Amino acid sequence: MALEFTGALRYPNPRADWLALQDEEILDKSLPIVDPHHHIWAQEGNPYAVADLAADVGQGHRVVATVFVEAHSSYRADGPDELKPVGETEAIEKALAARPDLADRGLCRGIVGKADLTLGGAVERVLAAHSAASPGRFRGVRHLVTRDPHFPNGIALRPSPEGLLKRIDFREGLATVARNGLSFDAMLYHSQLSDLIEVARLLPELAIVLDHFGCPLGVGPYKGREDETFRQWRENIRLLAACPNVAIKMGGMGMVVTGATWHEGPRPPSSEDLARAWRPLVETAIEAFGVERCMFESNFPVDKGMFSYSVVWNAFKRLAAGASAVEKAALFHNTAVRVYRLPIPLV
Repeated sequence: MALEFTGALRYPNPRADWLALQDEEILDKSLPIVDPHHHIWAQEGNPYAVADLAADVGQGHRVVATVFVEAHSSYRADGPDELKPVGETEAIEKALAARPDLADRGLCRGIVGKADLTLGGAVERVLAAHSAASPGRFRGVRHLVTRDPHFPNGIALRPSPEGLLKRIDFREGLATVARNGLSFDAMLYHSQLSDLIEVARLLPELAIVLDHFGCPLGVGPYKGREDETFRQWRENIRLLAACPNVAIKMGGMGMVVTGATWHEGPRPPSSEDLARAWRPLVETAIEAFGVERCMFESNFPVDKGMFSYSVVWNAFKRLAAGASAVEKAALFHNTAVRVYRLPIPLV
């Protein structure tokens, strides 16, 4: 089972020859990086296996570990519906067992799996199954809540049910995640941030990771209203950051839903282009959360249709050029290690 692209837009598939047009020298090669957000999937026409991740990670940056995030792929073909997503965790473990050399490089050192949080307290069984499938890697859960009233049929992916974050059963599921010492990755749109603020205040014991800056939308009725969207996003980001149980992933701005159109150009963007475009978001996030709760992420291969792995990490390094060594360690490595409780030393 693969991601359901039933919305109005599709993520562009990567074009290796086009990506190769932007070849850059790797900046600050010795800086250790934990990439806290990537996918592995068996998507028809655009597969991305552990070996593909290894090829991207091997482009020159010093990536010492990564965190796999669920992608609705490789589900179990039979058995109870609520346990089918455990097949994805099992598939990652199987892939790493087949390539111990890649496991030794820290790939998929952490796993964020899918669990249906509308099961409420009954999601305990699913969490236990994920943990049993990957006792050394399973670290958290993601259940997409992406929905915007302007896109009843979805934007890129099939829309989530309305009001998930407000539902009692969903919140009971989140509380169960917290009781198990796991984190919750929140994938939503900027128009839903107020709902997440409410959850973060209600469940202070729940470790929440906001994916992709909170995904400020830039398509449909949001196109051409970037300044208004940014102001609304910034206001809610500051409120969310007041909740000490929330961390933020800075990345994912190559998604078409954000209004990204670099794939339409004759050549890929440079790291300078990306840094210039993303600086307001990065500076706002760091100012609000502090470096101890911010981490850069690749969001590969979703964003790979827009730029290469080497270029996106060069962009992040440009954005952090004015930071101290301690601050860089947090942004590129330590925050991810702490948030996902990875068994590797801080730097």
